[in-house]
Amino acid sequence: MEYIFETKNLRIRKFETQDAQRLYENHLEEEVKKWIPNESYADIEETREAIEFYAECVNNKHFPFVLAVELKESGELIGDTGINEVDGNSNEVEIGYTICKKYSGNGYATELVQEMTKYICETFGVNILYGRVMHGNDASVRVLEKNGYSFTSEEFGAEDDPYGKGMLIYRKEC
Repeated sequence: MEYIFETKNLRIRKFETQDAQRLYENHLEEEVKKWIPNESYADIEETREAIEFYAECVNNKHFPFVLAVELKESGELIGDTGINEVDGNSNEVEIGYTICKKYSGNGYATELVQEMTKYICETFGVNILYGRVMHGNDASVRVLEKNGYSFTSEEFGAEDDPYGKGMLIYRKEC
């Protein structure tokens, strides 16, 4: 298997068709649905289609650029990470990440965001990265802050904020 980059505990790679069941299950977890409710898949078929789309984007190095996150120790798919351009501006991207509940609290998200940020800056030549976090997702806020992202503003009325509490916007320059 070809890895795009590695961290101390994780391997980051392109998604493969055999990841569909695990990706589907990861995005059914209550914590994932709570903090990124628009990222669930209706069924395995939709998950497979998403994986095919992600793989094509990675192959062609275009957005959205979504990668699988596996634990080095076991090879288990424990999350995902990705970027997408901000409002059609390819010099600014938004980073996203999930680590399934079983593995949260181990510093994996912090480790992932640190290396993903470095990879994005080196590979895509972007100037600015954003992280958008729902109010109340303190763990994700800590991950961004530990990686040098700074709070810039709040956003209200976003379509990916189903609770209407607003999104915290964090920013980091490459």
